[in-house]
Amino acid sequence: MLSGSYVAIVTPFNNGAVDEATLKALVGWHVEQGTSGIVAVGTTGESPTLSHEEHHRVVEICVEAAGGRIPVMAGTGSNSTTEAIDLTRHAKKSGANSVLIVNPYYNKPTQEGIYRHYMAIADAVEIPQVIYNIPGRTGGKVDVSTMARLAPHKNIVGIKDAVGDLNYTSDLIARLGPEFAVFSGDDALTIPMMSVGARGVISVAANVAPARVAQMVAAMLEGDMERARAAHFEMWDLMNAMFYETNPIPVKTALAMMGRIKDEFRLPLCQMGQANRERLKAALIKAGLVAEDAGRA
Repeated sequence: MLSGSYVAIVTPFNNGAVDEATLKALVGWHVEQGTSGIVAVGTTGESPTLSHEEHHRVVEICVEAAGGRIPVMAGTGSNSTTEAIDLTRHAKKSGANSVLIVNPYYNKPTQEGIYRHYMAIADAVEIPQVIYNIPGRTGGKVDVSTMARLAPHKNIVGIKDAVGDLNYTSDLIARLGPEFAVFSGDDALTIPMMSVGARGVISVAANVAPARVAQMVAAMLEGDMERARAAHFEMWDLMNAMFYETNPIPVKTALAMMGRIKDEFRLPLCQMGQANRERLKAALIKAGLVAEDAGRA
């Protein structure tokens, strides 16, 4: 049963290429820090600018580096159903434990089109599939009624809910029941969503504070609201700092300040503005993740 703190892991670059050694090191660090699972090549992993070959390789690296110690969920979504099926097949072949499939973007399918898209993938590939509902990026939303049609499929096991509406989350859980895995897609809403039955988070903040996010989620799963609430507010400024600019710009900048990756992106993403870098560094210092004199602001 899927649950816990899954990190939407960044894809580090070095002189324009995927930095394989650094990615392996990041996965190893997450294993040590208690992260429940790795989500490769999602939004935070800059999947839109990876070639298919790079996309495949990042999934393979994460599976190899995890070595069965924690599960790997591979991002395999596309606005082309055929392409999503191909990516999902590769993820299964590579040894991924599950896949995350974003709602088709740009072409804005109807709810019937969304239903057929997800059913075609689920029918084509025998692997646990988590739907990723993020209307702020895709321009469309998977309605609760559509999810209710999809959920009975044996391969569709969960949803990453980044709608940002607790009414949607509550309706979803009420309709689909406790056996369907609902993950928060927004760090700041993890505690409220878990309070109504979500199983965990697919987290951006876990890139920089993996143990803290894992402990917060574990506290909620154990029913220790007081400990979870304390962890939530301890990380509140940090969670908000991860979105001073478009994700993954702040989180990669933070990891560079922490000395874990190079401060490198692919266009159209670019380095963080200086004013926001200063704000980000202040949040990292407050969280005890970097020293006052760490790198340039």
